[in-house]
Amino acid sequence: MSETGLSRRRLLSGGLALGAAALAGCTESEDGGAGETAEEALRLTLSRDDGPLRESFVVDLATSDPEWSEAAFAATLDGEAYTTQYRKPFFSTPDDPTYTEHEGIYYRLGSVVVGEETVARPVLRLFEVADGETPASAAVAADRLPDVDSRAVRIAHLGARARGNTGGAPWGLVQRGGYVYRREFSAGDVPEDPGGQSELLADDGPDYVTYRERTYEADISRETFHEPVYRATVEPVADSPERMEEILRAQFVGARFDREGLSADAREVVEAARADGYRETYPYSEGYREVLRTLNRRAFVDGDIESDAGVLADERRMVRYDGVYYDLRLRFVPAAES
Repeated sequence: MSETGLSRRRLLSGGLALGAAALAGCTESEDGGAGETAEEALRLTLSRDDGPLRESFVVDLATSDPEWSEAAFAATLDGEAYTTQYRKPFFSTPDDPTYTEHEGIYYRLGSVVVGEETVARPVLRLFEVADGETPASAAVAADRLPDVDSRAVRIAHLGARARGNTGGAPWGLVQRGGYVYRREFSAGDVPEDPGGQSELLADDGPDYVTYRERTYEADISRETFHEPVYRATVEPVADSPERMEEILRAQFVGARFDREGLSADAREVVEAARADGYRETYPYSEGYREVLRTLNRRAFVDGDIESDAGVLADERRMVRYDGVYYDLRLRFVPAAES
């Protein structure tokens, strides 16, 4: 089964993505407001999200991934306990919930922890081999391995590449410095071989693999994991499309405004942000200040950016302008950036 999340559009993160470099360039203005160096500008973009919010958040479980989501929903709806180990049913979280519709009723999907299992899992770590140290005939190309192993090599190589590299790795995929062989299963149904038809996990499996023209030694160990057991939850929340839209709007949409409520200068800023983005260096114009306050981003004009605006960095919000939804993004860019 696939180890990816549900196949549905995710809202773009709204708010500010403040990097260390951006914060380092911020200074406090003489009037107590937030400023920045002359080399940086605050860029605003408003990306249109056509259609109702239901198209983004309400999924069809029959076509979603992982395939056991539909079984989890059906069993829970019938009053049966459906449990999974390690992975949350529906991949739904409080901050990123999943909804579905069945026979005219909309449901919020989730899970609760009901136990813990201690299991042994194979972990693949790759270590790069210097040229000439290993005969080419001893290494197997990753694309010639079974799918489960090809995926394992692709992810484990990210961990190998990250060693000593300040660029890091996607640690949600890379675990314990490599790849952990897992598969989705109901609690209590622990497979003897989580790798399925794996060649790398076999006793006589290859010791070396090649990936992206590099040779790696494949180190495999069985390690202990303490994994949560989740029970799927299904909660009815709406009995009409309009009610579902209202729920989603209340949860994800921040500022709501229209052209008539803005000054002429502020309208020009919004129109530019909707097109290719709008930016200014500090001190901001009155029109830009008006827009930032309308978007409830007062920290950029009424406070200290370094101390106040950081709280917006991970906020997942949209705005509604003239009845249309937009994804909001604010970030600092070089003033000379085109």
